[in-house]
Amino acid sequence: MANTKQAKKRAAQSVRRRARNRSVATQVRHAVRDIRQAAATGAEKATGMLTDVVSELDRAVRKGVLHRNTAARLKSRVTRATAKSAKK
Repeated sequence: MANTKQAKKRAAQSVRRRARNRSVATQVRHAVRDIRQAAATGAEKATGMLTDVVSELDRAVRKGVLHRNTAARLKSRVTRATAKSAKK
């Protein structure tokens, strides 16, 4: 347990940041999962969802939740999956 006033404050800040970051990470995971499922079923809505997912990933990078290369990799994979389903 934190002993000093500053350590207590930092612990409280850490808890708040963790909750905020988890929320953003969960939103990203759900968005990626949903577009992958839509692409797997060959749904038309997958192409429409692509811009939303890319923007969600970019937002997570701006907030420092995801590394930019991780987001780039996910964007690439989701885009390829969407394009592949659109071809079918």
